[in-house]
Amino acid sequence: MAGRLIVMSGPSGAGKTSLGRALVEQVGGIRFSVSHTTRQPRPGERDGVEYFFVNEREFRGMAARGRFLEHARVHGHYYGTAREWVRDCLDSGQDVLLDIDVQGARQIMGEVPDALTILILPPSRRELERRLTDRGQDRLAVIRRRMEHAVEEVAAYKQYRYAIINDSLEDALLELKSVVDSHESDSGGPVRNARRIREVIGTFKEAR
Repeated sequence: MAGRLIVMSGPSGAGKTSLGRALVEQVGGIRFSVSHTTRQPRPGERDGVEYFFVNEREFRGMAARGRFLEHARVHGHYYGTAREWVRDCLDSGQDVLLDIDVQGARQIMGEVPDALTILILPPSRRELERRLTDRGQDRLAVIRRRMEHAVEEVAAYKQYRYAIINDSLEDALLELKSVVDSHESDSGGPVRNARRIREVIGTFKEAR
């Protein structure tokens, strides 16, 4: 039996990467996809582990040859998921988890309509800004750009099969496990905690 493609998106700072890694560690049979990117490695990141780090010329060449299942330019850098690597994993029966931007997720939805798509939301716009500021990785101008982009990202929540609010990492992980365990390919849009999700989206609409 072929594996499933699991797609997770969310604003920078929402915690999707931490949730994804915890899911892979605690649930068997899931591999975390390693994307290609043109951005520079952050402290502690290793080539081939967190990302495959390539220059823009290499990336554009791969894209031109159709080697990416999805690719997008995000915050000034290119990111892409290698098509062959994902196909090989799925054919071997492994589930593959993609941690990708909304732009890339939309491409996946078009190519793999039965993919399990999950949007990770912060509990509010204010909390997201606090997380981005407290982690100390970006300049103020970069944080502002990420916050502007977050408004567009959370507005796409109805395009995903599920939306999960990451207020507590432990609680969000439990919900994520439940979604992965119980998912059926014909599920409609996000219906769990619908009222709370609308409240979170409302905090971002206020910023427009």
